[in-house]
Amino acid sequence: MIEWIINSVLIGIGATIVLDLWSLFIEKLFNVPPLNWRMVGRWVGLMSDGKFYHQNISQSKAVNNELLIGWVTHYIIGVIFAGAFLLIVNESVTLTSVSFLSSVIFGMVTVVFPFCIMQPCMGLGFVASKAPKPNIARIRSLINHMVFGVGLYVATLTYITVNQSLT
Repeated sequence: MIEWIINSVLIGIGATIVLDLWSLFIEKLFNVPPLNWRMVGRWVGLMSDGKFYHQNISQSKAVNNELLIGWVTHYIIGVIFAGAFLLIVNESVTLTSVSFLSSVIFGMVTVVFPFCIMQPCMGLGFVASKAPKPNIARIRSLINHMVFGVGLYVATLTYITVNQSLT
């Protein structure tokens, strides 16, 4: 159990870093604005007031430290997804059965959460149907989650390599 938690934290943080590096890359290369973690922080921060659904999260009242809350939430979600992935591939010690394909497919499946929970609750509608450019939002979400899947694979390989070099 402890080993699974450690693996989930390290691999989840690594995969999320890969996603964040991707976001920086497309921002610099293609001038694509990064995801707004402030709005995620606002959404999570307002949950303590019992407010889970918003017509438009950007018009909801701001909360203290919403950017920090958003970033922490982003990484916690990455760790949770990594933990779920490790349970699915049934790996806790060697992590040798993790494949590129299984990692990317898992990343693609995780897009269900923003499509069905986060976006509707933040006022963007089911599968970003109320976003200013719904198809662009959908494609970006899917690509980002695929990149997270690539990150799972890269983080797992890195973890295995570092572990083997230490033993």
